[in-house]
Amino acid sequence: MTSLITTELVILDADQGTESSAVIRALAATIAEQDRANSADGLAAAAIAREEKTPTGVPGGIAIPHARTEAVTEPSLAMARLNLPVDFGAKDGPADLVFMIAAPEGAGKDHLKLLSKLARSLVKKDFVASLRAAATEQEIVDLVETALGLRETPEEATPTEAAPTEAAPTGGAPTTTEPTPTSAAPTESPASSTDNPRRVVAVTACPTGIAHTYMAADALAQAGSEMGIDVVTETQGSSGTTPIDQAVIDAADAVVFAVDVDVRDKARFAGKPYVQVPVKAGIDDPQGLITKALAEADAPNGRRITAAHAADDSSDAQSGSRESVGAHLKRVLLTGVSYMIPFVAAGGLLMALGFLLGGFDIPDYAEDIVLGNSLWNLPTEYGDLALGPVGAYLGAVAFQIGNLSMSFLVAALAGYIAFGIADRPGIAPGFTVGAVAVLMGAGFIGGIIGGLLAGYIAHWIGSFAAPRWLRGLMPVVIIPLVASLVSSGLMFMVLGGPISALTKGLDSWLSSMTGTAAVILGLILGTMMAVDLGGPVNKVAYSFAVAGLAAGSVENPVPWEIMATVMAAGMVPPLAMALATAVRPRIFSQAEKENGKAAWLLGAAFISEGAIPFAASDPLRVIPASVVGAGVTGGMTMAFSVTSQAPHGGVFVFFAIDSFLLFLLSVVVGTIISALLVLALKIFVRKGGAAGLAEATAPSAATATAAATTGSTTGTDSTTGSGSADEANPTEPVSSNADSTRV
Repeated sequence: MTSLITTELVILDADQGTESSAVIRALAATIAEQDRANSADGLAAAAIAREEKTPTGVPGGIAIPHARTEAVTEPSLAMARLNLPVDFGAKDGPADLVFMIAAPEGAGKDHLKLLSKLARSLVKKDFVASLRAAATEQEIVDLVETALGLRETPEEATPTEAAPTEAAPTGGAPTTTEPTPTSAAPTESPASSTDNPRRVVAVTACPTGIAHTYMAADALAQAGSEMGIDVVTETQGSSGTTPIDQAVIDAADAVVFAVDVDVRDKARFAGKPYVQVPVKAGIDDPQGLITKALAEADAPNGRRITAAHAADDSSDAQSGSRESVGAHLKRVLLTGVSYMIPFVAAGGLLMALGFLLGGFDIPDYAEDIVLGNSLWNLPTEYGDLALGPVGAYLGAVAFQIGNLSMSFLVAALAGYIAFGIADRPGIAPGFTVGAVAVLMGAGFIGGIIGGLLAGYIAHWIGSFAAPRWLRGLMPVVIIPLVASLVSSGLMFMVLGGPISALTKGLDSWLSSMTGTAAVILGLILGTMMAVDLGGPVNKVAYSFAVAGLAAGSVENPVPWEIMATVMAAGMVPPLAMALATAVRPRIFSQAEKENGKAAWLLGAAFISEGAIPFAASDPLRVIPASVVGAGVTGGMTMAFSVTSQAPHGGVFVFFAIDSFLLFLLSVVVGTIISALLVLALKIFVRKGGAAGLAEATAPSAATATAAATTGSTTGTDSTTGSGSADEANPTEPVSSNADSTRV
């Protein structure tokens, strides 16, 4: 195993700017200079995106920005000790010790365990003090490798540096990766008295699963040791998970969930008092969390993990407030859509293949052909057989399979919306009320309303404190039975009729949209597809198109037109960035040029996220340009009445796109517009104003090289990767000096 840290990856007593992003870029450049990353910009963008999601500053003047990305070629640690501390979001102030953890996308568990072990060492005050006192880069490397267990120093070994499966004596250093008999609750006492709660179990997890997961676990365990409370933690991180023994969970008085992602197998904790907060709160205030969890255990009406798994009990790290209504609804609706899309993708493509093989009359004959014929008895008596009897039969089979898959859409949408609210007990009521919505003609609106209704009813029933003998029946019998009866009964008797009338009205309105109204709708949908490149707004537009796809037909092609509009517009941003890098490569960094090559394929396949690397490094120029081009494309496809029966695939599902040449024309026009706009913005709109323009219009390689060598500034936005050093020698990463001095 290669060394994670070397002296070349250590920066001591330097000034790296006043912003966390500048420090991250400097460390990313340091890693790339050692050939441990193929793109300093790509690594920095990934780490900055992680930083924006949750700041990585932790108490004690420490920050641990980290990323797991394909830009990293070798697991690495880079460290900066700053003269001027920089704010990384820690509640106790800025950080002067910054460790950047860089892991490849497919990092092995051995490396990930070492990276997580370092993160855990950073909660130890003596280790941190040694880092601040070190006089040379080699001393830093020695300290880190000792903490990782890569050097033989038995006299300084600590439980944190021990193998993760070793147990610590009760009351001593805490155990965090694996529950052991010494850290579990005593077997002779099934539970503590609520007057003196002494046992807590905790689960920690963060999106990356490298640093915060393990630091929170150790912080909670150490806080419990200081408080005289036995804390056993389960880290659901990248280096693997060892579940807490069920007997330990059963004996615990309360549970702490310090997580930024879903807890795996949360049903294990059913019935336990709990608190749930973002993972960073486990580092910032571990004693407070333990106290709150035990307070929930003491309170007669304290929160308990119900059969519905408390799906809506996420808390804010700072305020402790519950998830907002808007965020909650967005989460559960997108959960439903994400599970529904595979039905749409498979069903839509198969139906399109059925049309291709059997002709557009195939919907009229598919069921009869499939039930009355076989490969040994091919159909001959039906209408337009297109490719003949074999084509008619194969087309009918493909169409019928696709049609059956599409028939699950509303039920799947409702079922998984309910799942997003009430977890597994909500699935059956959700599917049932979705089927009722289809029967009543309530369509997707009925599925959404029914799924919400079934989910909240199931969650409400699951919140009851059932006696122990009944708990096993609650999620598999009682909750599905009662929630199905109530939600489906309401859909039949109260909601189905009005929602059906509303759905028919909306269908009629969409079908009547022609001319200017259709173009405006296309413009709006195209803009939504490009404004956040796969984010919530993009997903709303895509979900709108997918939701109506099943209602499309030869007689009512508008839903298919909307699908074509959304797909064409979503292809524009990555294709535009690919074209821009090909036309004017000198104003893009080496990483952006490499991303531009990949963006051709990503855009052609309708993967809007192919433009994210460009938008992440230069959002104020890339996103507006993308929005304009995608909006034009959306308006054109609606004006041309282009249709798509496939929900995904871009040009690769050409057979499912009617008027394919007009579809391509719309995409090409939008791509050219966006590419020209982004080039114009990058050349003429710079933070350095006239200096930036002068640099763009007179890009002397010699001048640029001299500027990069002397560390002089050009006024270029450091996030774009388009400064003079990049233009002169695109293969060279931006130096840390340049990063620290740019605006």
